[in-house]
Amino acid sequence: MNVSDKIDDLETRREKVRLGGGPKRIEKQHKKGKMTARERIAYFMDEDSFVETDTFVEHRSTEFDMAKTEAPGEGVVTGYGTVNGRLVYVYAQDFTTIGGSLGEYHARKICKVMDMALKMGAPLIGLNDSGGARIQEGVDALSGYGDIFYRNTIASGVIPQISAIMGPCAGGAVYSPALTDFVFMVKGTSQIFITGPEVVKAVTGEEVTQEALGGAMTHSTSSGVAHFAAAGDEECLDQIRRLLSYLPSNNLEVAPHVETGDDVNRAAEELDAIIPDNPNKAYDIKDVIRPVVDNGDFMEVMAGYAKNIVTCFARVGGESIGIIANQPNYLAGSLDINASDKAARFIRTCDSFNIPVVNFVDVPGYLPGTNQEYGGIERHGAKLLYAYSEATVPKITVITRKAYGGAYIAMCSRHLGADAVFAWPTAEIAVMGPDGAANIVFKKEIEESEDPADMRRQKIAEYRENFANPYKAAARGYVDDVIEPRFTRQYIASSLEMLRSKREDRPAKKHGNMPV
Repeated sequence: MNVSDKIDDLETRREKVRLGGGPKRIEKQHKKGKMTARERIAYFMDEDSFVETDTFVEHRSTEFDMAKTEAPGEGVVTGYGTVNGRLVYVYAQDFTTIGGSLGEYHARKICKVMDMALKMGAPLIGLNDSGGARIQEGVDALSGYGDIFYRNTIASGVIPQISAIMGPCAGGAVYSPALTDFVFMVKGTSQIFITGPEVVKAVTGEEVTQEALGGAMTHSTSSGVAHFAAAGDEECLDQIRRLLSYLPSNNLEVAPHVETGDDVNRAAEELDAIIPDNPNKAYDIKDVIRPVVDNGDFMEVMAGYAKNIVTCFARVGGESIGIIANQPNYLAGSLDINASDKAARFIRTCDSFNIPVVNFVDVPGYLPGTNQEYGGIERHGAKLLYAYSEATVPKITVITRKAYGGAYIAMCSRHLGADAVFAWPTAEIAVMGPDGAANIVFKKEIEESEDPADMRRQKIAEYRENFANPYKAAARGYVDDVIEPRFTRQYIASSLEMLRSKREDRPAKKHGNMPV
């Protein structure tokens, strides 16, 4: 065989790998509304930037006719390239090849790009579309999952790890995405579950569809497993590209600066009238966030889950920030189990990747009820306290209205290490709301009055005048300044600039024991 023949042979072999399971299976993938693994990578990466690795890797399994079974590329495409000019590593499972099932060498290919991403300090993106463990390979397949889980854990907090579920993801396969920083799902074509509908029915007698059991809407609204839900493959990949723009490549860097053209000294006059005169009336906290951030643009994380708290990425002065905000429009903005988990996870993600945290506080307290108590609100609520206290990134807090009791402390108060705390004139910082406080503090006077209802109204007004305001906290130095709402953007921008050189250490230890 001469040189020319050898080159032709190489091209033939490469084309066979590129075709994966072949034209018929590719067509079947398209009919499901799904892109192939290679199409996803081509769409996601900067044009012509992708460099494939381990192209010709093959399995070595011989059981159950595997010796006769070809799996071009071992059912997964791996490599590196750029997204918006920045290095990223990626793997995409190929459902057209043995259902994208994970065997020994399939896992080895993934582990190699994971190791390289960690060495290079570059984000890792996994595009999951797999029938699960390759049963024919038995414990070798299970070993592969374990190797991946271990690397997910070691890389956690060092490089951003992003998982996109773009097809089935069942059994042990679910734990790698669950260990990563962000999980994306595609509506209608992706599912996550430990056991499928058939097993559920056999064991529990419950009848449920795949979509209801583990679809994108289930996990983005009910379970909190998914951070984002997209309408299709393209939208999902676009969302990942957008998310990467807010993140640094690793924990030793800061997120890239973006020239947004929005003046940091711009006043937002509409904020002066955003808080209703009635303290019990709701408003949308997103109407506070938009005027404050650059060009009103932010990317909400877990938008459909625990809606009583908003978590999102945005920019102020072109710099990435993470925002946590109570949402008065939902459960009055109270904290509960799910909101505490959601916010704590987001804080720790921001802290891992040097992204300052800005908090907008309007919280009446913790949500009462037997469901919360039986579910362990104390344990879950403590996660929020722990996350804020542990975080060493710049922490800025703006109290817009209510900040009552333990929830005031939990929402990044001065006492948990906030670097800058501002309050609007509408802020009410107190142990509890005026109605409840008056019933306790003035109980005897109200009961002995000739007109208890009138006396109660008077005492509520008295308590509100004396305590339900920001000035007691400001007098103690717990609030740095009471500011006009329209200047909130300026104060945040100035604080972020001042805190740019912040350095804060924690005692040497193996790791803390966070409540989980």
